[in-house]
Amino acid sequence: MQNFKNGQYDEALVTFQRAKLLDPRMMNARLYLATAYTSQYIPGAPSEKNQELGRKAVEEFRGVLDINPQNLSAIDGIGSIIFQMAGTPYDPEKFQESKSYHQKHIALQPKDPEPYYWVGVIDWTLSFRANNEVRAGYHLAHLAHQIKDTEPLPTVVREEYVRKYGSIIDEGIESMKHAIELRPDYDDAMAYLNLLYRRKADAVASPSERDDLLLMADYLVDRVKEIKWKRAEHPRQP
Repeated sequence: MQNFKNGQYDEALVTFQRAKLLDPRMMNARLYLATAYTSQYIPGAPSEKNQELGRKAVEEFRGVLDINPQNLSAIDGIGSIIFQMAGTPYDPEKFQESKSYHQKHIALQPKDPEPYYWVGVIDWTLSFRANNEVRAGYHLAHLAHQIKDTEPLPTVVREEYVRKYGSIIDEGIESMKHAIELRPDYDDAMAYLNLLYRRKADAVASPSERDDLLLMADYLVDRVKEIKWKRAEHPRQP
């Protein structure tokens, strides 16, 4: 623990591994062993050594769940590290796996706002990436008719986008709304709800409905600014 707190992760790994060997059911040793691996993992770094750190972190967190399937630290730890590993290379299945662990947290502690937030973040990530891919494909097929990122999707591709990602966008919106209900000043959730409304705006056919969604998104941008301004004006006492 002292090595870990001092940032001496290599030394901490050795001693946590020794503790695990002596007592495989010592959950704190396994949790900190997993956390030490996570601390050394660099999101986006493609080296095999870095990927192995991520895999070992997941393995140790899962070892904790073998002992106690309801351990929230391990559940959250797996959800977090797999989310980081899913970005480079982009792996939608890993994002879905990460989401499943945040949903396990919700099943155990439905009044915690953070897992709802992470479900929404993952849903936005998937739908945003798909939106960019759909637009890029349309541009390649229609070189003489390019559309701006702020313009609605053409009907020919919008319906396919809705078929694949409409339910994911709706899930993300509901998850972010739930997070904000549980924490009314949750500005990070509001920021992503704004982004999800913009993805929803690309999924509707009605121009007036699209305009309404964009207005709600713009309102949330202003709301986030207001919350951040109030926090700066009245910082919480330590």
